[in-house]
Amino acid sequence: MSTRNRLAAEFLAGRRLAVVGVSRDPKDFSRGLFRELRKRGYDVVPVNPTGGEIEGLPCAARVQDIRPPVDGALLMTRPEVSEQVVRDCAAAKIPRVWLHRGIGPGAVSAAAVALCRQHGIAAVEGECPYMFLPEPGLVHRVHGIVRRLTHRKSPRVAA
Repeated sequence: MSTRNRLAAEFLAGRRLAVVGVSRDPKDFSRGLFRELRKRGYDVVPVNPTGGEIEGLPCAARVQDIRPPVDGALLMTRPEVSEQVVRDCAAAKIPRVWLHRGIGPGAVSAAAVALCRQHGIAAVEGECPYMFLPEPGLVHRVHGIVRRLTHRKSPRVAA
């Protein structure tokens, strides 16, 4: 098993996950992924700086506000925000971070990756969790196959 696949599997083995940057727009990709994780039995905690409620669940403003703590944080933030979120994850002692990437840079930033390494946070850098879930659906399965066939190297996994 590749390092990328191992880290993704370890992240997804955690059953209580924060989804940081989940949108207030119900049609946004982040909300779809949030709903899919819930459907698959994950105890997901929405995190959005405005707080409130998302999908009927209380929304934390920061990962440090989550009680009880989570096993990992899925970052669906802009790259310029990810560094601060990783700092927050380190302060909250969150052991795993997934820096989401679909199209475009996603949540990945060099500074965020460096902070993960500095704080010993296992990080999946630049992948979409859909591709690692059992039975991901046709679109995500094809996306994963194309990425493997083209040997796309920009998304990496950091340990």
